Amino acid sequence: MNAQFDIRSDSTQISFEASDNAQLSRLLDEIARNEALPAPAPENVFVGDGDYRAIGLEYLGHFVHIGGLKPTHRVLDIGCGIGRMAVPLTQFLDPKTGTYEGVDPVNEGIEWCVQNIASAHPNFRFCRLDVAHELYNPGGTMAGDQVALPFAGNSFDFIAMVSVATHLPAKEITAYAREVMRLLAPGGRLFLTAFLVDAEDLSRPTARPRFIKGEEDGTWIADPAAPLGAIGFDNGVVQDILKRSGLDIQRVSFGHWRGIGSTHYQDIIIAVKPE
Repeated sequence: MNAQFDIRSDSTQISFEASDNAQLSRLLDEIARNEALPAPAPENVFVGDGDYRAIGLEYLGHFVHIGGLKPTHRVLDIGCGIGRMAVPLTQFLDPKTGTYEGVDPVNEGIEWCVQNIASAHPNFRFCRLDVAHELYNPGGTMAGDQVALPFAGNSFDFIAMVSVATHLPAKEITAYAREVMRLLAPGGRLFLTAFLVDAEDLSRPTARPRFIKGEEDGTWIADPAAPLGAIGFDNGVVQDILKRSGLDIQRVSFGHWRGIGSTHYQDIIIAVKPE
């Protein structure tokens, strides 16, 4: 029998069993209807197109269904942006045993999260990582391929990297993979999204973005004027980076960017730190 967890919103308390799809569906519906949850002004959202609350809620479902996230997990959100994933997680993670840490290079996003999320949820914390990125933080003091996250080893059960590898060169993904391996507890999971490009993907007229060859072998870009705006890799490249860091690939789920039916847009990789 699976343990029961109480998930509290501002207006109600929901008993949730981690493996029960019906219970999860009810929780997602309750979060969607909770107008008290914070959301930034649309003009301040820098983490991509689409509905802020709807995308965060969608990914909470993916975290649970595809990634195996549990309410008691210690979560690290690399590239937390302006709290799009964090807001629905406040209603999912157990306030006594579940924890959340969010890091991002964009100071405005971190400040918003501290003021609007951490102030009401003591188990949620945010910090700025001053890592250089030509689009998001060009003046950063830390080189992307030398990234070091300010946490002790084996501190997390679940690490999310949503729309992070889609904006990084391979050498920087390698640096993050090294840190993920250090920070995950044995048995802990990485949930990473990427564009994993196969030759047949490029021939589908409904594929978006429309990738062209990048300058580096095995890379694909959507806009030559901003190569890191959306970067893809030959299918297998990102998985090999993760495996070289010591992680085991548990699952790869292809997204509908490539013009196929899927419940999610980007491709998802679940990698596990060996016990």
